Amino acid sequence: MKLPWSCILFDLDGTIADSAPGITASLGYMFEKLGRPVPSKEDLRAWVGPPILDSFRDLAGMDPVESAQALAIYRQHYLANGGNDAPIFPGIAGILRSIHQAGIPLALATSKPEFAASLILDHGNLTQYFRVISGSSIDEIRSAKKDIVAEALTRFRMIDADVSHPVMVGDRFYDVDGAQEHGVPTIFVEWGYGAPEESAGAIASVGSTAELKALLLP
Repeated sequence: MKLPWSCILFDLDGTIADSAPGITASLGYMFEKLGRPVPSKEDLRAWVGPPILDSFRDLAGMDPVESAQALAIYRQHYLANGGNDAPIFPGIAGILRSIHQAGIPLALATSKPEFAASLILDHGNLTQYFRVISGSSIDEIRSAKKDIVAEALTRFRMIDADVSHPVMVGDRFYDVDGAQEHGVPTIFVEWGYGAPEESAGAIASVGSTAELKALLLP
C-alpha cells in the first residue's frame, strides 16, 4: 500500500454504525404491513448493505410496483425509528476525529439515502468530520455503490480536494467492487455484516479499529 492517502471514503452501515437493528426492525414492520411472512433476523441481515430496491427484487421477488409500495412503508418507519437505533462502533469516532485533525478530507459513501445517513452521523456527533456526504438519491436511481463512490469523488473535486490517492473503508463486497470500478482500493473491516469471503479484492482486512487506524494514519 502506498501511503498516505489523499482522501478517505467510509461506508456507513456495518462500518461506522451498527445499524442492522434499526434496518431489520423496519423491514419486519414492512413485511407485516404488506401481509407477507416476516423473514428471520438472520435472513434480514442480508439486506444490510445492498441497495434496497435490489433486495426487494432479488430477496423478496417483488415487482417494481410492489417495491415502490414496500419502499414507502419501510422509509416511513425507518425515518421515525431507525436513526436512533444505530450505535457507533467503539473506536470509530476517534479514528474519524484523527483523520479530520490530520487534514485528510473524509467522505461518507453509503447506499442509504443522504438524509437518513445524516441522522445517524448527527446522532453520533460525527457530521463535523465529513467534507462530503454521498448516498443514494431519494428515487433510488443513484443507489449502486459504484455510482455513490463516483458522486463522492465528484463532490471532492468540487471542493478542490486531492483525489489522486483515495481509499475506501467498508464491510461488504459491494464496497470493494463499487470502489474498484473507479480505481479506488478498499480496506475491509471484519466487524461489519459481510462474510469473510467478501473481502476478496480488498487491499487489506482488519479486525480492530486499532489495525484500521494504523493503515489510515501510519
